[in-house]
Amino acid sequence: MRLEGKRTLVTGAASGFGKCIAETYVREGAKVAVVDLNGDGAKAVAEALGPNAIAVTCDVSKGDQVQAAVDATVKAFGGLDIAVNNAGWTNPNSPLMETDEETFRKIYDINVLSIFHMTKACVPLWRKAEGGVMLNIGSTAGIRPRPGLTWYNSSKGAVNLMSRSLAVELAPDKIRVNCIAPVIGATSLLEQFMGVPDTPENREKFIATIPMGRMSEPRDVANAALYLGSDEAEFITGVVLEVDGGRTV
Repeated sequence: MRLEGKRTLVTGAASGFGKCIAETYVREGAKVAVVDLNGDGAKAVAEALGPNAIAVTCDVSKGDQVQAAVDATVKAFGGLDIAVNNAGWTNPNSPLMETDEETFRKIYDINVLSIFHMTKACVPLWRKAEGGVMLNIGSTAGIRPRPGLTWYNSSKGAVNLMSRSLAVELAPDKIRVNCIAPVIGATSLLEQFMGVPDTPENREKFIATIPMGRMSEPRDVANAALYLGSDEAEFITGVVLEVDGGRTV
């Protein structure tokens, strides 16, 4: 029960890393707002988690919807202690000149602007409460980029650095901000990252670049989010934690 009594919000929580983070948080005693653009998916996850979870439909690229999600969490749980910015999106792996401006803006709206919106919604609450935790899901793509994902890579580089800068500026308010940078994982975005069909042969090409010999799993990211969200990490801020099996070494 490492998060007992914590009131939390996880975006992109209807599937993948976000779903596993929500499940882990509830298991460890937290109350969780399962936030996702896929409202039906969020509802299914929240129902499976039981009375300590609620579902909130939200487009994280829209500031008013992010504020509404935070307000719904506070109304349901009486406050908000931890916000996990997990929702993300990428274009399919392809030559950089093939990406149009609309696609570029969508990548940044979901991966980067969403954190701006969440910061605007949460920081006033946390300053009043004299503390809070934000966790952002970055990526090894923002540290050691692969070709074909230039615009996605750059968005995750922004997430990684934004987390560190937020940590420095918000530290006097006792607000901790950390980032988790997973290596490629078996999520709904896998084929887009790979740019080829998800076959055992194609997976092996990517796995060969990871020293520990496998992709990341949702539990790897969830366990990192558990530690960084817990009071055990009370003196940890501004960290970009690479959950990557040695990929960025």
